[in-house]
Amino acid sequence: MIASLLAATLLAAAPVSPLNVVKNGNAAVQKAANAPGATVQSLATVVESFVDFEELAKRALGEKAWAGLTAAQRKDFTDTMTGLLRASYAQKAIGQAKADVKYGKESIQGNEATVDTELTVKTDQVPVNYKLYKASAKADWRIYDVVTDEVSLVDTYSGQFKKILSTKGFDGLLTTLKSKRAQLEKENANTSAASVKESAAGSTGAAPQAK
Repeated sequence: MIASLLAATLLAAAPVSPLNVVKNGNAAVQKAANAPGATVQSLATVVESFVDFEELAKRALGEKAWAGLTAAQRKDFTDTMTGLLRASYAQKAIGQAKADVKYGKESIQGNEATVDTELTVKTDQVPVNYKLYKASAKADWRIYDVVTDEVSLVDTYSGQFKKILSTKGFDGLLTTLKSKRAQLEKENANTSAASVKESAAGSTGAAPQAK
């Protein structure tokens, strides 16, 4: 009895591997997407449990631009991007909820990891690679980037941010992002998961344009 309890305790305390973070995340999304009355907002909450939107936003902005912000600007940017990313990522996750997922290799280098998968949506096979990190040796693995068919979510946003920063500055970028966030959240407010899946059928989704 004691031995079995000890084994169960050790198993519960064991860190979840990057591969299992992705597997568990996909399973949670599928379960939530198929629940009665599921909405984009309810899916966004599920997605936030395994995706680090703050880290995604920080890496998309870039170390140099991030270092030049005040604490207040960092918080405003992070809050705005988190809201935008929750809404857009949830839509994408719902659209892929019924896709057939084939899991490939897991690669770990220090506090960074990559998990390779392949999605089959109808007759299309699309490689989707997840990038994860953990803030410390004892922290949980969290997803911070998704590379769909060799297109990185972080890199896509980074390219958009650089263009806007060069013409409008940080304040202009923040205003643009807040506008896009408000638009997405308005669209998602009363949108069911079923309607999103129907409109996203056959599509792997993409990062919304921050223009």
